[in-house]
Amino acid sequence: MDYQNYQPMSIGEWLITFIITYIPIVGIVMLFVWAFGDGTHPSKKTWAQATLILFAIAIVLGIIFATVIISMIGSMFGAMGTYS
Repeated sequence: MDYQNYQPMSIGEWLITFIITYIPIVGIVMLFVWAFGDGTHPSKKTWAQATLILFAIAIVLGIIFATVIISMIGSMFGAMGTYS
């Protein structure tokens, strides 16, 4: 793909892009379309890929955090009967 023929995206195009991503489910689907589809502006394609990577990192960190918190709460409840 020849990226030299692309014009920079305008502010209006970016605003529409962000508004679309704020719509639940539609935004995630569109991120995948923009990240892996053909004919997407290179800037939008790279941005969508980076956003999906950040989402994946956030999900992994959220799962780790939730696991730690749940195990801490479980150990506190398990230790409640040992105090006299």
